[in-house]
Amino acid sequence: MQREAALDLLQKYLKTANLVKHCLAVEAVMRGLARYLNQDEEKWGLSGLLHDIDYDQTKDDPQRHSLLGAEILEQHGLPEDVIYAVKAHNEAHGLPRLSLLDKALYCADPVTGLIVAGALIKKEKSLAAIDVPFLLNRFGEKSFARGANRQQIAACSELGLELEKFLEISLAAMQGIAREMGL
Repeated sequence: MQREAALDLLQKYLKTANLVKHCLAVEAVMRGLARYLNQDEEKWGLSGLLHDIDYDQTKDDPQRHSLLGAEILEQHGLPEDVIYAVKAHNEAHGLPRLSLLDKALYCADPVTGLIVAGALIKKEKSLAAIDVPFLLNRFGEKSFARGANRQQIAACSELGLELEKFLEISLAAMQGIAREMGL
C-alpha cells in the first residue's frame, strides 16, 4: 500500500484531528528509526501511520484496540508483519514483540506524547524550542506527560539504542513534520 492510500484509509476511520497528528508523528519516528537501523522505511512508516487506525472505535475498550485495527489492515492487504506489529503494540494482548519492527512501534508510540508535551510547555509551542537534554530532564519527571509510558519508551534498548539516541532520532523526525503537526 502506498503512503497516500494509507493516509486516506487512516482518515476514513480516524476522525479525531489530534489522533491523526499522533499517527503522523509515530510514522515520522518509525521512518527515522528505519533509516537509522537500515530497515524498510516505507513498511515501518506504514506501521506507524496506521497503528491506531481503530482508536475512535475502541478508545473505551482497550481489549479490542489494535485487534480491530489489525482486522482493518488485513482486509486492505497490508503485510503480515505490519499487522502483527500493530497488534503487539497494545500491551493488553500480551503478544511478544519479536521483530525490530514490533519493538520499534512499541517504543515509538509513547515517545511522541513526551515530545509533544515538551513542545507545548514552551512559550513558543514549537518542536524547534526543545532539545534532547530538555527531554531527558523531563523524562525523569513522573508528573510530566503522565500518559507517556516511560517503561515503554525505555524499551528502545531492545533496538540497541540508548535513551538519548532514541530521543534524538525521534525529536529530529518529528521536527521534520512540525508544520503538519502544527508545532
